[in-house]
Amino acid sequence: MTTTPEAIHGYIAAGLECTHLEVEGDGQHFQAVIVSPAFAGKRPIQRHQIVYAVLGDRMREEIHALSMKTLTPEEYAA
Repeated sequence: MTTTPEAIHGYIAAGLECTHLEVEGDGQHFQAVIVSPAFAGKRPIQRHQIVYAVLGDRMREEIHALSMKTLTPEEYAA
């Protein structure tokens, strides 16, 4: 079964408070813009680790590649 951008959107939204979330992709390679207050005070690698934790085993089993832009609400508004 091919993973869809909509499925990834749902996985992230279910595990992380997001004020804005976009996911695009072709079934193997995905790009996401994730805006969350949980990212405040975190370095980029820490932000990615938060998303990886939300996705869990799906990162190994379902999602081949995920490119992320992770922003706080304030960064997104700027």
